[in-house]
Amino acid sequence: METAAMSATAKRLFRVRGLTKIYGMGATEVRALAGVDLDLNEGELIVLLGPSGSGKTTFLNQLGGLDLPTSGELWYRDMDLTAADEDQLTYYRRDAVGFVFQFYNLIPSLTARENVALITEIARDPMPPETALDMVNLGGRLDHFPAQLSGGEQQRVAIARAIAKRPEVLLCDEPTGALDVRTGIVVLDAIERVNRELGSLTVIITHNAVMADMADRVIRFSDGRVQSISENAQRAPVTSLKW
Repeated sequence: METAAMSATAKRLFRVRGLTKIYGMGATEVRALAGVDLDLNEGELIVLLGPSGSGKTTFLNQLGGLDLPTSGELWYRDMDLTAADEDQLTYYRRDAVGFVFQFYNLIPSLTARENVALITEIARDPMPPETALDMVNLGGRLDHFPAQLSGGEQQRVAIARAIAKRPEVLLCDEPTGALDVRTGIVVLDAIERVNRELGSLTVIITHNAVMADMADRVIRFSDGRVQSISENAQRAPVTSLKW
């Protein structure tokens, strides 16, 4: 099976050149990104590996329009994100990007359906909340409140909320970090299904190298730089990963 990274017809979604992010100045200066060069394509499933402090989350925040680089180029299609104003970045985040974080950030007083509807009410071309929840196998839990759901179910509600806008980009920062192995597999399986069925470029940050086999490409970060990039000729099913 040809991966999205290898396909001759794959279209570039992000062009990243010399991306640098510096926090602080002088003696307190921290170079979180130190010149990242990457192309990311439509429909890929990317796993970002690397130790804490290697630049993974900073890079993800740049892709998501949550932070701006100190220098370098960051293009999303024909949009220069480094030159975008706050209104443009707001529309970009609203229309193009879905975020999944380690902690679920659900509103306790709202049901699963209502948590997802928060996004569908403002998105440009949303799917019904019921459809999004069905994609992550929670069609039978629509009217349950977060306190009535397990950790894995809450994370899948968070995924449904992120994908309900039909994002071109799905960014996942340690989505299984707060879960046990068996529950984590269920969550990763939901993310993989979303990538396959919606065709969203999906970028997953993890410390767990086992997850590398589920990706089209594995990008390893070290000291704010891309240390290596490897491709899988065929993605392994999540349920076959050796934890």
